[in-house]
Amino acid sequence: MNVGFLGPAGSFSHVASQTLFPDALHKPYSTIPDSIDAAKEGQINIAVVPLENTIEGSVNITLDYILHYQKLEIIKELTIPIDQHLMVHPDWSSSWQDKITTVFSHPHAVAQCHLFIRKNLPDAKVEHIDSTAAAAKYVSEHPDEPVAAIANKGAAGIYRLDVVQNRINDYQNNHTRFVALSEKTITTKRTIGRTCSQTGIKTTLVITLPEDHSGALHQVLSAFSWRRLNLTKIESRPMKTGLGNYFFIIDVEKELDDILLPGAIKEIEALGCGVSVLGSYPCYLQKT
Repeated sequence: MNVGFLGPAGSFSHVASQTLFPDALHKPYSTIPDSIDAAKEGQINIAVVPLENTIEGSVNITLDYILHYQKLEIIKELTIPIDQHLMVHPDWSSSWQDKITTVFSHPHAVAQCHLFIRKNLPDAKVEHIDSTAAAAKYVSEHPDEPVAAIANKGAAGIYRLDVVQNRINDYQNNHTRFVALSEKTITTKRTIGRTCSQTGIKTTLVITLPEDHSGALHQVLSAFSWRRLNLTKIESRPMKTGLGNYFFIIDVEKELDDILLPGAIKEIEALGCGVSVLGSYPCYLQKT
């Protein structure tokens, strides 16, 4: 099995990919859309992509891409704790506070460490890059430049960098939710490591409301409420067809095969709403 992830090696997506599918061949891609395209076109079997972060919320590029361009099925979910670290080339370890002029990282990682950067590197320029691992790789390949990366400790080991500050994210309860996407349902052996626990089954629905039906969203939510179906997330994303037109992405804490959820879907469709299923999948949590 071939599994794609947002690379290069050492990214959080790489960690999630290896945890979900430890026996697979893992292939890095430079962007999230590239990995999704590869799964859709059959170059790989599965793409593992970030979907949501505790601090920064949804990863919009992932949501929008699977809603508008490449419709793939979610087959697994893994939530992992995220600790960001500041790392430099060994030549700059003793002088980083005075010498570092630029900090590289992914936009979400930068946002997660905003207070640390403002306090400890107020004069440093912040440069966004495709992934935290790409930031670490850049620092490794440019030892003469006074630059730093924000990434995970695994990246520091891979690229032989020194971690000069640990756990610099502003909030310590920081987690990212990753999902495995596939063109079709793939039956795999139990591949989740012993560091993970299954937290349940989730079904993700995409709902569009009829334009001429006032109160439709209230009625949609009522279809779940009276059946006592627990919703773990409700989010709107623009349909890109005009102002005020939205998709509603709803996560339901129930397997699709359960009799209650198909009944709710039929009731919602009877209201004139469009309903599609992004996936019904097991969810795992990686322990700290």
